[in-house]
Amino acid sequence: MMILSAHAYINGGDILFQLFAFMILLVIPIIVVVFIFTRKRNSRLERIEEKVDKLLKEKDK
Repeated sequence: MMILSAHAYINGGDILFQLFAFMILLVIPIIVVVFIFTRKRNSRLERIEEKVDKLLKEKDK
């Protein structure tokens, strides 16, 4: 009988490709979440600035 054997080896290029693909899968959702949080933060800062401006105007009167 003939026994078929497969030689398993790890290629450096395969490892780099897998790491790159994994990093892309991690980075895309992180970028989306950071974008959403910074957008919310910017809108909060704008509202606070408007309130501070309003209070300063009322104080000057």
